[in-house]
Amino acid sequence: MIAFRSKSDGTVSAKLAVEEAVMLSDLAGQLIEILSDRSPDADDPAVLRLLPDAYPDDPAASSEFRRFTSDGLAERKSANANAVIESLADVAAGRTKTLRLDRPAVQAWLRSLTDLRLTIATRLGIETDEDRAASDDPLGGIYDWLGFVQGTLVEALDRP
Repeated sequence: MIAFRSKSDGTVSAKLAVEEAVMLSDLAGQLIEILSDRSPDADDPAVLRLLPDAYPDDPAASSEFRRFTSDGLAERKSANANAVIESLADVAAGRTKTLRLDRPAVQAWLRSLTDLRLTIATRLGIETDEDRAASDDPLGGIYDWLGFVQGTLVEALDRP
């Protein structure tokens, strides 16, 4: 991937290989699946990290809060992941190498990249930056790469 760059029309763009676009689409699809397969008593640590307890010291209040908010939050997270998948369609199909995002798409991407990194961090046991030790785990490489993608996207927004 060649880093995101800001354009004069207010969009940002990046060059991606087909394989990168396919991988990102697959990851976003898996995120949607995780969010749709959750149950009220889910014990998947990734789901719990994506939809955290509002009141960790009060299980009853936390359960009540979750009852009213988790569906909407999961739907918004899924919509962001769908936006990522849709924006990658032409690159993943090999029709272009350039991904172009307008401001609403950028926001969806940033949110979805955060959710993907949180999910992977949970699977890797990463709670803090100090927990990220170098390893040969391919999931760790994906986690780092998603951090690069997210970082260049944020930097592109900082440049006029």
